[in-house]
Amino acid sequence: MDTGMRRHQNKPDQSQPIRPKGLSAKHREWVAGYLFVLPDAIGLLIFLGLPMALSLVLAVFEVNGFGGYRFVGFANFLRMGKDPLFWQAARVTALYAVLLVPLLYVCGLGLALLVQKTNRFNAVMRAMFFAPHMVSLVVVAVVWQFMVVDKIGVINKLTPLLGISGVSFLGDPQFALVTVVFVSLWFLMGFYMLIFLGGLQDIPKEYYEAAKIDGATAYHCFWHITLPLLKPTSFFVLMVSMVAAVAGAQAFDIIYVMTKGGPANSTSVLIVYIYQQAFSFGAFGYAAAMSSVLVVVLMLVTAIFFVMTKGGRFNYD
Repeated sequence: MDTGMRRHQNKPDQSQPIRPKGLSAKHREWVAGYLFVLPDAIGLLIFLGLPMALSLVLAVFEVNGFGGYRFVGFANFLRMGKDPLFWQAARVTALYAVLLVPLLYVCGLGLALLVQKTNRFNAVMRAMFFAPHMVSLVVVAVVWQFMVVDKIGVINKLTPLLGISGVSFLGDPQFALVTVVFVSLWFLMGFYMLIFLGGLQDIPKEYYEAAKIDGATAYHCFWHITLPLLKPTSFFVLMVSMVAAVAGAQAFDIIYVMTKGGPANSTSVLIVYIYQQAFSFGAFGYAAAMSSVLVVVLMLVTAIFFVMTKGGRFNYD
């Protein structure tokens, strides 16, 4: 009898669900997500995080380019405060970003609205607008340099027809940066056009149909339907274009090939000046210090942009 009671007591309770061993479904999803992100995270750590850390360490040394290192502390950062060329490069970078980013937004959105309808003609136009982005930036810079070169350039031969003559697009400090901004705009606007096209295609057509029934004009549809529903896309375009303009992601190739920062340093953005200090003058420590400051500036610009737009939640009212 005692044995039977023991067996009854040791028998598992059938009313309690038996939990399978191992991870739950939620935890398995977490593990799968981290495994998908892991290769990209490792790549960012190796190719971005590690160089940034090494650059920050190098910023407190004076490097002569022949393997000699001398610890100088914050001397490189103090040198920036006294370097007029550094501050001029910072002003040129800010002006380049202020000119380029609004133009990219307006032109990218305008082109997207122009070719948003699906037909063969718009398909060809989309390909034509995006085609410059498929070409190497060096090739783009060389071609435009040939087109705007003094006297023999194609554009210089056409300007007299508009009543403009004697303009040196790359030799005059008043026009050099504007020319670089125009070439950058021509190269990039097709890319941002495609991003805006994706945002426009996500807007339900029923909103426009209902608005037209209520008597709304195209202007009202654009201002009260298109722009508010493009907030996430607008946020992405403005943030990415601003960071790219400040960092000089595309500007370096165009400026270095077309002007090399001249004339009179009028197109010398920070990334070009950093390159010159490192590879033309061998001031690797000073260049690393400026690179570190540029990274901090980019982080501040991104943070300010997030605060101003409330994380992409614009207010158009």
